[in-house]
Amino acid sequence: MKHQISALFLGTALALATSGVALAQDKTVKIGVLTDNSGLYSDLGGAGSTLAAQMAVEDSGLAAKGWKIDVISADHQNKPDIATTIARQWIDVEKVDIFMDVLNSGVALAVNNLVKEKNSIMINTGAATSDLTNAQCSPNTIHWVYDTYMLANSTGQALVKAGGDTWYFLTADYAFGHALERDTTAVVVKAGGKVIGGVKHPLNSSDFSSFLLQAQASKAKIIGMANAGGDTTNTIKQASEFGIVAGGQKLAGLLLFITDVHSLGLKVAQGLNFTETFYWDLNDGTRAFSKRFSERMKNKAMPSMVQAGVYSGLVHYFKTIDAMGGNPHDGAKVVAKMKEMPTDDALFGKGTIRADGRKIHPAYLFEVKKPAESKGPWDYYKLIGTTPGDQAFRPLSESACALVKK
Repeated sequence: MKHQISALFLGTALALATSGVALAQDKTVKIGVLTDNSGLYSDLGGAGSTLAAQMAVEDSGLAAKGWKIDVISADHQNKPDIATTIARQWIDVEKVDIFMDVLNSGVALAVNNLVKEKNSIMINTGAATSDLTNAQCSPNTIHWVYDTYMLANSTGQALVKAGGDTWYFLTADYAFGHALERDTTAVVVKAGGKVIGGVKHPLNSSDFSSFLLQAQASKAKIIGMANAGGDTTNTIKQASEFGIVAGGQKLAGLLLFITDVHSLGLKVAQGLNFTETFYWDLNDGTRAFSKRFSERMKNKAMPSMVQAGVYSGLVHYFKTIDAMGGNPHDGAKVVAKMKEMPTDDALFGKGTIRADGRKIHPAYLFEVKKPAESKGPWDYYKLIGTTPGDQAFRPLSESACALVKK
């Protein structure tokens, strides 16, 4: 009897130890790129974000170490309800471990809640709302590329200092636009400027004439475009037709991407100031990656900062789970480990991830070149100034994130 009990305990202990080893050695990962594949943000995310994820898998070297990594993609159509339905299906049925891109702030805030509930991971590279690392922060989410606080702090402050002390906002009427207008207003007022009005427009608008006429009539020195993608390019094109810039007012591209500048052309976009955290022609590392990326894109486009962020975020994720010896399929645990490890890749350089989930790296203030200044395809930007990472984003002392207070 005594021997039987001993054998039973030994067998149980061996079984537990074996299952622990199996768990630690689980080397399967499923990545879900949840993006806009067909709408106004598809150029800056879309197929390019999926390609960036595939390139990160290939460059990780994990396949040679026995890892099996799959990438799937879906179009959320910029609708939070569709996005959460896809996300729930991915987690429950497809067993997706990590969500990448997640363009559109309304979508991101909805998926953020689900990811926390299901203990998955979201590395957000597409949405801008700074609430993801403030009031809506989560132990399962990392905000990688940019946010509305950073955009406002860099572009807004620079324009007020340059004399643009009266503002009128053209704002996309959903979470992203509201957050960008809110954060920019705070910066403008703090810098001594004044907001004299604003108007909100529906997402994915085609006709901005009435909104622009109101902005023109305001006589504000700066018309702040708190929109993005196709909405921004349509605003700029129609403002050019109305002669708004020629009349002395300045357009502030509070969120502009290289794909937008490409769509507009240098003749229309020249002189625009805006902030990004990545540009393909910054250094040897960004140029090498971007050349490989462009060669594989159907339209030969250079990567946007959203697409670059997908690659960069996954590089760090792969380093983390490799260091852990396997995938625990425990989102909060993996994110906690990602925050412990310094980030370092060819696209964003060295950085860190703060307690609130904010990835820290420099922000660059650019100006669009004149046509005569461009030396070739996609040579669109000149660097005006750099804000160090520790100054670019909201200070932790001002954060409402509960994770900071732990």
